[in-house]
Amino acid sequence: MTSLYHRLDRRLEEQADNAGPVRGTFSVRRIGMIWLAANLVVTTLLTGTLLVPAVSYGTAVSMIVAGTLCGAVVLTLVGNIGTRTGLPTMALTRGAFGTRGSLLPVTANVIILMGWSWVQAMLAGVTVDYLVESMTGFSSPILFSVLCQTIVVLIAILGHEGIAKVEPWLAVLMLAIIAWIFVVAFTNFSPAEFQAIPVDASLGYTPVIVLDIVIATAISWTVLSADFNRLASSSRAGITGSGVAYTLSTVISMSLGVTAIASVILSNKEAVPFDPATIVEAFGAPLAIVIFLSVMATNTMVVYGMATSVVNAPISARLRFLPTALVLGLISIIGATWLGLLAQFTDFLTVIGAFFVPVFAIMIVDYYLVKRSSYHPDILLSRGGRYWYRGGVNWIAVAVWAIGAVASYIWTYVWPNPIGATIPAFVLTFVLYLLAMLPERSRSPHEPSRHLADAAPTEQVDVGDHA
Repeated sequence: MTSLYHRLDRRLEEQADNAGPVRGTFSVRRIGMIWLAANLVVTTLLTGTLLVPAVSYGTAVSMIVAGTLCGAVVLTLVGNIGTRTGLPTMALTRGAFGTRGSLLPVTANVIILMGWSWVQAMLAGVTVDYLVESMTGFSSPILFSVLCQTIVVLIAILGHEGIAKVEPWLAVLMLAIIAWIFVVAFTNFSPAEFQAIPVDASLGYTPVIVLDIVIATAISWTVLSADFNRLASSSRAGITGSGVAYTLSTVISMSLGVTAIASVILSNKEAVPFDPATIVEAFGAPLAIVIFLSVMATNTMVVYGMATSVVNAPISARLRFLPTALVLGLISIIGATWLGLLAQFTDFLTVIGAFFVPVFAIMIVDYYLVKRSSYHPDILLSRGGRYWYRGGVNWIAVAVWAIGAVASYIWTYVWPNPIGATIPAFVLTFVLYLLAMLPERSRSPHEPSRHLADAAPTEQVDVGDHA
């Protein structure tokens, strides 16, 4: 067992799953298949069940397409920074927030990804439990949640090469089953019947609110965009692969949720939103298999993302990928027993939006406009250099982030904005940070963009000692 551990640890070191920039080699197809599998996700599917009958079927699908395209722009822009530099998302926050200031988004990212892993493991466990109980009478949702997350951790510790081998097969299988479910749904009911479902205005959703929810879903995935797009061989491969695959998978998953809950309504059965048992009862084992496989695909990326965030954090002790992934994986397995979190999912999604919408607005402005699409190898240092700012923190970024996060919260809970909170918070943060950092832009010399894996060995030595 010890020999196996050391062999795996050594292999992950060779794959560069530890700290530092990664030179990507994945093609458009490989990047696309990773994103396709990861976003055929149960939480996105179940989010679709919240939309009908709050709005009409046609409106729901239209807002899903529009919101996904808007969100994909943010996702691919942040992901492309990863491709061009070789660094994962949270390591890139050093450029805007400072070496030490980046610990703020890094810490929040690990906490939020952990929450994602718990929610999705529970949904898989509840689904498997429903299926097993219907066949055998045995029921233990906590046990099945733990088993599902254990499988996820075993895949995640294989690193990005392991993920790249597993995800395409999961994607193909899920797409085949999803196609069958759509055929069944539209064989039983016509498009006109779906569209004729009466809208229940008392649910409080408008088309713009639905659009906001869909964009927030994309923002929640942007935390992993550079983690995986840094593996792309070129910007074209990363942008095309992730953009097309993310858009297709999100539209398919959320539309599947809308179609499934609409079918339940048309069948005159109780339509309980965000409840996998409701739609599994309508479509049987095939949908349960999709939910299970989606958790395997998605949570694998989530656990991997948590591990890369931690090993790339600017702390004094150097952490290795394998032991970090094992510790975080164990916490994710234990947390999968907290089934009460499922009732708080929409609030959880709001928290993600409030925190990370401003972060990504700042990152996009900082890299593409302030730093002129180039980060210096100083971003690899754990102390000193261009990104040390004042005491390791860019207080302008922190202040603008705080304004954006508070505004997002106020527009959601205190004074609900008729056009939602996500887009206004993004625009506000974008403009404020750009204006505040214009003097920094004028001082920043224009340098050709270069991949940080090409930095001179003397420039990278600090990563090996302190990353």
